[in-house]
Amino acid sequence: MTKKRTLVFLFIVAVIIAALVAGIVLTDGLYEKTGNVNETMQDAVLHEGDKINFFGLRVNPAVISGFVVTGILLVFAAAVRLFVIPKFTYVPNKFQLLLEQAVGMFEGLAKNNSPHRNGFLGAYLFAAGTYICVGTLFELIGIPWMTAAGASVTLPAPLADINGAIMMGCLSYIVILSGGILSNGLRGVGRTLKEFSLPISMSFRLFGALLSGLLVTELVYSYLALSFVLPVIVGVLFTILHALIQTYVLTMLTALFYGEVSEPPVLKPKKQKQKKVPSEVNPK
Repeated sequence: MTKKRTLVFLFIVAVIIAALVAGIVLTDGLYEKTGNVNETMQDAVLHEGDKINFFGLRVNPAVISGFVVTGILLVFAAAVRLFVIPKFTYVPNKFQLLLEQAVGMFEGLAKNNSPHRNGFLGAYLFAAGTYICVGTLFELIGIPWMTAAGASVTLPAPLADINGAIMMGCLSYIVILSGGILSNGLRGVGRTLKEFSLPISMSFRLFGALLSGLLVTELVYSYLALSFVLPVIVGVLFTILHALIQTYVLTMLTALFYGEVSEPPVLKPKKQKQKKVPSEVNPK
């Protein structure tokens, strides 16, 4: 029985491969590329040709994506707070266990890296990590939108826009700066400003990771022999990996630097002055 299933599986795989090869041969020469990789990358960064009208303003598609993702998260959080959390039980169900594990993971990340001041840090890491993960996975939905020029465009991930990535990096830097001020005052400001390149590195790390997925997918699409099925697999895998990796990287870096600048100074014990004992006078 096992051998029969193996033969059936191999036959199905062979049929799929044969269908792909036939599709490649039959469609060769039917498609014409309207642009090259350079134009695609330039449009992904500058968004010159896919601006969207937003209450009279011409904005990038990622702005709409940011509002949509934020709205989804706020509605979901309100629904969980009103209808799910009041029904929590001592023995958790699957959803309660998943929610507790997510909150506990970010709370543990905050406590391990910032043992002195971690109340607000845990909440921010959870919010930022959720936004990055859900926002990156958002592009898998493929919501179409109409541009100002009348063309159709798919809403990208909010952080696929360089402006969104810069704002996330700067917001994390402000949180780190606030931890330094609350714990050490002006000394904390000096510790934070010492890492002046931190928001730049955070921003371009997020943007570069998401842009690299677009670049790889576009390179795969540029070859007709690879443009069947494979781009879907590559796009999904890269999106999921980027969502998980970038969530962990940014939250970990924020927690590390927050713990560094909020660490209270070590006070050195004052040395007690030893009293001089008068020496005995030797009688002559």
